[in-house]
Amino acid sequence: MLRSYAITDIGQKRKLNQDFIYLSETSIGNLPNVFIVADGMGGHNAGDYASRYAVETVVDAIGVSFEKNPVKILGKAIEKANALIRQRAREEAAYNGMGTTMVVATCIGRYLEVANVGDSRLYVINDRIEQITQDHSLVEEMVRMGGIDRASARNHPDKNIITRAIGARDYIETDFFDLELQTGDIVLLCSDGLTNMVEDELIHQILKSGASLKDRVEELVRIANQNGGKDNISAIVIEPLADEVEHD
Repeated sequence: MLRSYAITDIGQKRKLNQDFIYLSETSIGNLPNVFIVADGMGGHNAGDYASRYAVETVVDAIGVSFEKNPVKILGKAIEKANALIRQRAREEAAYNGMGTTMVVATCIGRYLEVANVGDSRLYVINDRIEQITQDHSLVEEMVRMGGIDRASARNHPDKNIITRAIGARDYIETDFFDLELQTGDIVLLCSDGLTNMVEDELIHQILKSGASLKDRVEELVRIANQNGGKDNISAIVIEPLADEVEHD
């Protein structure tokens, strides 16, 4: 049986929470469960509107989709959110330039299906921590091309410049990932307000600590705030195969 817990927190420095999270452990349309983290951008309240509107649109689109293939379901839902955010931004000056990152996951039996736009992340944690998604950011592209190393990327001044977002362009390019889950796997979806404040190895340590799921997620947020809380912090943690017993 799947278990999950989620938190979104304003952090220490922001006046507004532009992150928006959603989780349903029960089916939405043809998907057995849905988990989403979105991190909005835009002046005034446009960022929080963009993230909420995008998530609500994606959930509605999943709910009415006749598709059976999860990639098609998620892809078309994200395309719809992109189109509606572009339209809303054209109609109202206050929303001009708004956009949002989004990472979406669904667990189908032992398989995890993921869709990603932007730099919100999905990790799978077990004996080690592995980032499944790739950041769509200027700094990540520099790392991939060998311009800078991973350590320098962590504190790079252009770290917040993303190269893909829902609402940024008329055409949206979404990355998809699918993987088979192993007994004991923990799935983390999060905004960069967590990963910029807490090192991957500490995230791994906290999530494998054996504390209750709620306590582990709250500890991630507490440490992010303790380390500066420079951005909104969102985390959804899933134990997809929670009732399975690990065998030696």
